[in-house]
Amino acid sequence: MRTDSSPGTLPAREHLPATDAGTPVLDVVIPVYNEEKDLQPCVRRLHDHLKRTFPYAFRITVADNASTDTTPQVAARLEQEIPEVSNFRLEQKGRGRALATVWSASDAPILAYMDVDLSTDLNALLPLVAPLISGHSDLAIGSRLARSSRVVRGPKREFISRTYNLILRGSLQARFSDAQCGFKAIRRDVAQVLLPLVEDTGWFFDTEMLVLAERAGLRIHEVPVDWVDDPDSTVHIVKTATDDLKGVWRVGKALATGSLSLDRLARPFGDDPRDRDIQDVPKGLARQLVGFVAVGVLSTLFYLLLYSLFRQFSGSQVANACALLVSAVANTAANRRLTFGVRGRGGAVRHQAQGLVVFGIGLVLTSGSLAALNAAGSSPAHSTELAVLIAANLAATVLRFLLFRAWVFPDHGDSDPGPGSGSVSTVVAGHTPYPPLPHRQPYEAGDGAWRDATMRLQPVRPHDTDPRNPR
Repeated sequence: MRTDSSPGTLPAREHLPATDAGTPVLDVVIPVYNEEKDLQPCVRRLHDHLKRTFPYAFRITVADNASTDTTPQVAARLEQEIPEVSNFRLEQKGRGRALATVWSASDAPILAYMDVDLSTDLNALLPLVAPLISGHSDLAIGSRLARSSRVVRGPKREFISRTYNLILRGSLQARFSDAQCGFKAIRRDVAQVLLPLVEDTGWFFDTEMLVLAERAGLRIHEVPVDWVDDPDSTVHIVKTATDDLKGVWRVGKALATGSLSLDRLARPFGDDPRDRDIQDVPKGLARQLVGFVAVGVLSTLFYLLLYSLFRQFSGSQVANACALLVSAVANTAANRRLTFGVRGRGGAVRHQAQGLVVFGIGLVLTSGSLAALNAAGSSPAHSTELAVLIAANLAATVLRFLLFRAWVFPDHGDSDPGPGSGSVSTVVAGHTPYPPLPHRQPYEAGDGAWRDATMRLQPVRPHDTDPRNPR
């Protein structure tokens, strides 16, 4: 470890040397298109870093997607000179296509990729893959937008990046912070099941993969990175942004219509602590009650708002029937998806029809309560009507839950596998159902180097290595 430093500063962050440990555990893919200039220094720098710091055996794969310059010759020469480097040639363009092809064929348990410009500080590579090797997470991404990240780039790219991630949060409810940082990793067992669901073959590949993984309940680990923009980047910003927006629309539509079989990504029972047995409570009941109450509160507020709106144009009975009908359809759809974990369009019409029968029972209770109130007084106050309706709805809500659990969604009463799964498998035409993913298990190393080199507290960089102060 380097010890020289200026007075008053801590030494630079550097890993202790690590030796190879058995068969390759990590496969780092570098997708390239016409990168004859940057490819060799990138591969040699990455190889040197992994040789010095990574405690397992590794492989670097150059994924050349239809380069027309001398990139294939450079990649072939690197493959001959460096044992840990392999070369893969595709005849079609597309970063997503290159990653999906190489990842699908790789035998390494951990799959990663980074851009050829190496804008991301390589010291983040070990923290990126550590949670995957330990079994803690399913995917890992570098984030340039994390609070502790240090980034050097122009205002134009900064604006585009933050705007794009805001769009993802607003339209697809994404919770990860940086979709397009070229620094990601995934477990191979997860990739084998997730990649067949990803349609994009270009720059939107990353975003689609992350959105589907997050919606399926997989764990995504984020690593703050130090990142310096490449001023010579050949990425066409306008075209990429347009393609990304088209991808957002396509994925959002697929998720809204339930045409994606995300249940095939479910972890087995017990891997999610929310799915563990609770003494004296049937499996799934506690979670279903929480979901039903949350949906019930929102639908009741929606119902009361509609009733107040319709009451301005009609009598109390008509306003109640219209408000209850609209809110009942929304309530059935929300409980179908959120409370009982049913995905896809299969059985949706039948569930709505049964929900309308349950709605009829609620209508009898609420209409009867209003009739009794009107019989007791000639012109009851609007606040009194709302109070009576709330009480009647509480009684109808208890009955609705019992009917939903025992009649409308009986297959989900005691076997709901938890959020992100659903026990009804809705398979997309053309796709073969996959078995559930196995439990995450730590990968083993032969010489124990991982235990010694994985988690070390890192001192702050000295001033001259901060990417905000490049020399």
